[in-house]
Amino acid sequence: MAEASRWREGGTPKHKLKYRREVEIRTTLQELLVYFIFLINLCILTFGMVNPHMYYLNKVMSSLFLDTSVPGDERTNFKSVRSITDFWKFMEGPLLEGLYWDSWYNNKQPYNLKNSSRIYYENILLGVPRVRQLKVRNNTCKVYSSFQSLMSECYDKYTYENEDLSDFGLKHDTEWKYSTSNSNFPWHWGFVGMYGNGGYIFTLSKSKYKTKDKFIDLRLNSWITRGTRVIFIDFSLYNANVNLFCIIRLVAEFPATGGILTSWQFYSVKLLRYVSYYDYFIASCEITFCIFLIVFTTQEVKKMKEFKSAYFKSIWNWIELLLLVLLENTEKYSDFYSLAYWHIYYNNIIAITIFFAWIKIFKFISFNKTMSQLSSTLSRCIKDIVGFAIMFFIIFFAYAQLGFLVFGSQVDDFSTFQNSIFAQFRIVLGDFNFAGIQQANRILGPIYFITFIFFVFFVLLNMFLAIINDTYSEVKADYSIARRPDFELGKMIKKSYKNALEKLKLKKDQKDEDREMKRSRDLVEQARREGFDENETESAKQMKKWKERLEKKYYSTETEDDYQPVTQQEFRELFLYAVELEKELHYVSLKLNQVMRKFSALQN
Repeated sequence: MAEASRWREGGTPKHKLKYRREVEIRTTLQELLVYFIFLINLCILTFGMVNPHMYYLNKVMSSLFLDTSVPGDERTNFKSVRSITDFWKFMEGPLLEGLYWDSWYNNKQPYNLKNSSRIYYENILLGVPRVRQLKVRNNTCKVYSSFQSLMSECYDKYTYENEDLSDFGLKHDTEWKYSTSNSNFPWHWGFVGMYGNGGYIFTLSKSKYKTKDKFIDLRLNSWITRGTRVIFIDFSLYNANVNLFCIIRLVAEFPATGGILTSWQFYSVKLLRYVSYYDYFIASCEITFCIFLIVFTTQEVKKMKEFKSAYFKSIWNWIELLLLVLLENTEKYSDFYSLAYWHIYYNNIIAITIFFAWIKIFKFISFNKTMSQLSSTLSRCIKDIVGFAIMFFIIFFAYAQLGFLVFGSQVDDFSTFQNSIFAQFRIVLGDFNFAGIQQANRILGPIYFITFIFFVFFVLLNMFLAIINDTYSEVKADYSIARRPDFELGKMIKKSYKNALEKLKLKKDQKDEDREMKRSRDLVEQARREGFDENETESAKQMKKWKERLEKKYYSTETEDDYQPVTQQEFRELFLYAVELEKELHYVSLKLNQVMRKFSALQN
């Protein structure tokens, strides 16, 4: 504010200040155009990584291996496996039939299979599938003394410390001997545990009949024991028609409670990147992207050196650094599953990057009045929102804990504390299972639901909206009293657009418009002189000068601060100005009434 007062006192010439702002707007506009080019290039790269055939390939493979029923038992498939018997039926049935396609539907060979399986006749099975098991040792947990006579063995849940590393069973093949992993691949995150990379491993044969004999031998010799905690089935496919790899992992977890929990992963990825002409176009976009990355990194390093610690006080600088970190995070791995995993991980990073890249556009359109009101509203109400959030989450987590403790053993949505939290967010959005809550507890269920809806939905959420609404009303009122300077990119764009139209002779020159405006003002002035006496004309001129002075002071584009303080004297002048305007409007209304009465008298 002090700087604004010095400018009004003559500290900085107005024409230099105006020129400096025009340069700043022009620079911002140039940065916006360059950034739009970068954003379009990044969008082409991200959409070039995604193929619509990925979804259909995943869908057809999941339908084959997850939904195909066991022969003679239509209710049993991989999704519904709940016992070891069902698991072996799946291994010897749908899995075996799905992996080995050695003939056409009429038992003929349409092409040379070259000792390989072609699933659905189009997807080549790469190599052979692999089956891996992880076990835990006996006596990893303690049996209560009163029950030791009934049960002397105890197998705890899977952890790295409880893992069984000893050989078992026949001990003459790899599936009976523990194999360590040579890679630092991330552990698999299952429903009931995190699983390592080693285990008891065996690979299937390329012959369907040998594989079936292998499964029968393992089943008869009890390869799956009480200590088994998880079994992984891994294999990979390649479809040359759409140039996609499909890496599949079927997981069967054996929790300490008994039973089986099944899960699966289908990764369709494009590992051979440059095949068609469109792929080479994507390659050119990647080169352009690298150039942008080098330029942006250089700019940010220069800003850090120039502004030092002040650089990190801007949220936009943090977003730019986050974009640079995300864009430079790429790695390569060898085997198909790990390669597909990191490819999906890279795609996720790119998705987050493109999200923040779009968010950064707000930096360039913050000169807009509407966007400025939005940012001002959020910055003003942040303290109230933080205070409200503390109160909100105290009540929210209290209800989450209540739901977990009361319904956790009966309702899937409340089976864990995390699920309980997400279930309550779904209740707020209108997605809930009231019947399940009521069935779990006929008394506390309805009480929990009704009180949660009342306090969280009707009270707290409306308080949250009221805080934002009141702050927005204050900001809007401040903008109406002391307007933000008309410092918008839109004005520069409109000006450039008008100049272009004038050069193309599609619009009248500004001088012609000024002449027409002057002619209209002269006509208005003449009419006023003819309709009013000399005192009225002088009063109107004085009002006009007063109005121009106030507008120049409070609606000027030559002040850099967002808001101008209003002194008591200035407020008095504004109030008197409003009173005079009211008097003038009242006087004009009386004149119009007189004219209307005379006009009515003439008609009668």
